[in-house]
Amino acid sequence: MAEKKQDLQAGPLYWVRITLTSAAVKPLEKVAEDVKARAKDKNLKLKGPIRLPTKTLRITTRKTPCGEGSKTWDRFQMRIHKRVLDLYSNSETVQQLTLYDLDPMVRAEVKIE
Repeated sequence: MAEKKQDLQAGPLYWVRITLTSAAVKPLEKVAEDVKARAKDKNLKLKGPIRLPTKTLRITTRKTPCGEGSKTWDRFQMRIHKRVLDLYSNSETVQQLTLYDLDPMVRAEVKIE
């Protein structure tokens, strides 16, 4: 309990929103769970990971570059998955949470309010 009070008195407290984005679900879930576990170890208030709706980017293009031949089409799509974590802590603690090696497929964005 004393550690919790020391952590909260270390500096001004902020609401911190960590947005994780990836095209692959497994690395994204792993990073989200790692951040959640680290926040629980430091006794922080945490909400999340909140799953946001998946965005699907679609491209439809002709197979033949010249335009001749049968009219066949290729359809490509990429899905973008997002997770949001909300923390209530000071800025030093957030740096410690996010300073470890992220998976190269996961992009993290930290917003402090």
